[in-house]
Amino acid sequence: MCRWLAYSGTPLLLDTILYRPTHSLIDQSLHSRLGVETTNGDGFGVGWYSEENIDTPALLKDIGPAWNNRNLREIADHVRSPLFFAHIRASTGTAVQQTNCHPFRHGRWMWMHNGAINDFHLMRRDLSLLVDPALYSDIEGTTDSEMMFYLAITFGLDEDPPGAVARMVGAVERSGHDHGVEFPVQMTIAVTDGERLWAFRYSSQGNSRSLFYSTRVDTLRELHPDLAFLRGVSDETRLIVSEPLGDLPGAWNEVPESSYGVVHAGADELHRFVPEPA
Repeated sequence: MCRWLAYSGTPLLLDTILYRPTHSLIDQSLHSRLGVETTNGDGFGVGWYSEENIDTPALLKDIGPAWNNRNLREIADHVRSPLFFAHIRASTGTAVQQTNCHPFRHGRWMWMHNGAINDFHLMRRDLSLLVDPALYSDIEGTTDSEMMFYLAITFGLDEDPPGAVARMVGAVERSGHDHGVEFPVQMTIAVTDGERLWAFRYSSQGNSRSLFYSTRVDTLRELHPDLAFLRGVSDETRLIVSEPLGDLPGAWNEVPESSYGVVHAGADELHRFVPEPA
């Protein structure tokens, strides 16, 4: 599978989150503790919004491993963003190529996924036919993850992100069951429009891949008043990660099974996730 992180809050250099933590995403690319694979070296991607342009995120992707990529190391010290995604890939069977690396982008939207559509090859044609024909030519790669993204756009991502993802999962599960696949979906997903961030944890089997969110910053300041990092970020700052970036007591909380969260201005939200018929 894969590992990913999503950051929203006070603008930071990418290096602050990507490289500096004890168990950073770069460390996880070699030494994942909670993933299906220990090593995630089948490509990586970083996507971010600048403060000057939130309409279209920038992307950097490569097919090599993140741990030794000089370009990623170079930009991490120079790119500052209030919202970014980072993803390290372990292929579930599709080709190791740049167009299959996450995050995926369409307009202002950015999407990344850990998990799989089980027996995707059986469902690919049926699911492809559900994608809005006006969107189909924008699909560049061959992954189940990108197909899920374009299905969500087709099913109303612009107007209702949680509903669109619920309808996407409903369509995949229906197709899977039609093809005799008992548990079609395994997913943790992050999606953003540059202002709000949604994160989903769900699997058809009820045994989803790991996902965690960071404790509120004001609470962490009370627990760890000596940490300089916490004094430099706002109370709105939040991280969502496939696995914790370190062992700081009280810093990480597991996202409940079959649920989704919304990170936005004001109080963040946590809701139950239930697939819907598409």
